[in-house]
Amino acid sequence: MGGCKVNRYVDILLERETPGKGHHGLQFFEWAVLLYVLLSAAYMLCCWNRLVNPVPMLTGRAGIVALTLTLWAVYRRWPCRLTMMLRVTAQLVLLGWWYPDTYELNRWIPNLDHIFASWEQAIFGCQPALLLCQQYSSPIISEALSMGYVSYFPMIGTVALYYFCQRYNKFSYASFVILGSFFVFYVIFVALPVVGPQFYYAAVGQEQIAQGIFPNLHDYFLTHQEALPAPGQEGGFFHQLLIIAHQAGERPTAAFPSSHMGVCTILLWLAAEARSKKLFFSLLPFAILMFFATFYVQAHYVIDAIAGVFTGTGLYFLMRWIHHRWGKKEIIT
Repeated sequence: MGGCKVNRYVDILLERETPGKGHHGLQFFEWAVLLYVLLSAAYMLCCWNRLVNPVPMLTGRAGIVALTLTLWAVYRRWPCRLTMMLRVTAQLVLLGWWYPDTYELNRWIPNLDHIFASWEQAIFGCQPALLLCQQYSSPIISEALSMGYVSYFPMIGTVALYYFCQRYNKFSYASFVILGSFFVFYVIFVALPVVGPQFYYAAVGQEQIAQGIFPNLHDYFLTHQEALPAPGQEGGFFHQLLIIAHQAGERPTAAFPSSHMGVCTILLWLAAEARSKKLFFSLLPFAILMFFATFYVQAHYVIDAIAGVFTGTGLYFLMRWIHHRWGKKEIIT
């Protein structure tokens, strides 16, 4: 019986699709990738002499374009759910490459953390990112919030997989909403060089931060990437995952607004749009943990997390409108 179910699922994955008119071209989520490649490459050419690693960055973009077109060609040859999944999965995995790339694009621009830390102090009368991990250091809280933070990509994968399995006719649409929003966040991160508490506090010194001293570091992060150690329960499973994630891709960039909270908010909107209470309420606890985790692990200021919620909501409706306005022919039957 189990073998029959597996065979049925394999047949569904490999069953040849009959794309509608106009569907043989690139998908909207791929056009979002290529548009960001074009815009960022043009930006690179304008400030080529200021960049530290322009050649690898440019060749990396060429490789992503080649991969995108290759996967599109594979789908043209074998149009099925499996090859469509490969097209989406490749772009989602590449988000891990695009994130540190924002640091290479904005590291020469004067840092703005002194402004955001001052706003944080004016609103809350303190630096929550400095105090929260000190006041709530129990293993349970530490592991719960670390789990919330590292659940980021699993949450993205869960929503993408849900649409693939349960709402396949909207799989490409959901992928566009997620990927398109990411690239808007990346544009903001390049234009607003805010590194967040883990890097800014490390550069200034926690003693000065506690006293409300927030100096302008100008282009300090052009050549410095030192960060505070990830707070949390030493030896804890999720704390270890957090350390691995930081070592793998964290850079002094992308703090405002929090894309972690922005994308989590978008995922909740997609779950609500799918009318799946099970999906929505399975994501909600992780989104709540994520909100507090963003400043508990000192990746963001509180204002970053709040701005992320509003920015994510705005981007969800913007991407939804764009796709409904110009992408209706993409739906596969």
